[in-house]
Amino acid sequence: MNTKRLLARAVENWPAKVLSLGLAIIIFVFHRMSRLEDRFFPVPLQIEKLGALMPSSSYPRMIRVSLRGEANSIYSILEDDIEVFVDMEGIEAPGDYTATVQWRKKGAALGVEPLQITVDPMEINFSLDYKVSKFVPLVASFRGQVDPGFALTSYSLNPSQVIIEGPAELMVGVTELYTEPVDLDGRQNDFTGVVGVLQQNPLVIIRGSGRSEFNGSISQIIPVRNILNVPIAITGIKDGLAGELEIKTGNIHLEGEDQNAVDRFEPPEDFLRVDCSGIGGPGNYILRVLVGSAGDISVKADPEEVKIQVTLEKGGKR
Repeated sequence: MNTKRLLARAVENWPAKVLSLGLAIIIFVFHRMSRLEDRFFPVPLQIEKLGALMPSSSYPRMIRVSLRGEANSIYSILEDDIEVFVDMEGIEAPGDYTATVQWRKKGAALGVEPLQITVDPMEINFSLDYKVSKFVPLVASFRGQVDPGFALTSYSLNPSQVIIEGPAELMVGVTELYTEPVDLDGRQNDFTGVVGVLQQNPLVIIRGSGRSEFNGSISQIIPVRNILNVPIAITGIKDGLAGELEIKTGNIHLEGEDQNAVDRFEPPEDFLRVDCSGIGGPGNYILRVLVGSAGDISVKADPEEVKIQVTLEKGGKR
């Protein structure tokens, strides 16, 4: 009898009771949802199962991941605990593709409930081409200047070439790679250092460490200057004799430590000359070209010797 009464009371006004239960459930869910928080962070996109292909056009490298859940749970999840990827399994030919961005949980993200995960963008468009590898030479790039009076005379890189990998069509135009700038400012001596290889195109992958050892040789510059067609004077010739030079002008080569002094120097009269004081009569002679003083500047004459024909002056006696 009691059982019948309980059943009667249970079904009494059952529509109102069902409605009340439903509202209670909705309120509970709403209350719980109101306690959830959002968290956003970027995650690197992985393109998986490419086989012999690789991307040949730009595409989003970072995907915005949104986590929604209880605060104490979502903030315990590390950015590495969410992987974002597109699966290219079965794609074997170059071309343009649209792929769905997927995600998977690992680490601290496993077992977290409630947890809603969304990604932005949800799809990406990109092109694929065949993957090609090759060796290319490495060239140093520079920044600044060595001290005045010095010069970078040579350098070497070890390794001097690197292996790169990239899409076939793009790789045709890649014939060399450059290092990060080597700083020359204020240098006077040989030096060594390690420099990175510049990543000029994100679609080209540099194999190895991506670094090279630089060895530079710096030498002091000796200021030099050449002055052409300087007259060669005849000096010391005896009375009654006359001389005729086969070559009447010469060139002088200047070297010194002071660039300004070298640049300003102008040879005075008779700076180049031949001394005929030892010649006693007519004939053909070869004489050394004498050079005047230029202070701290070293001077060389070209030619060093000249041929002179000595004759009697008109009216002169033998």
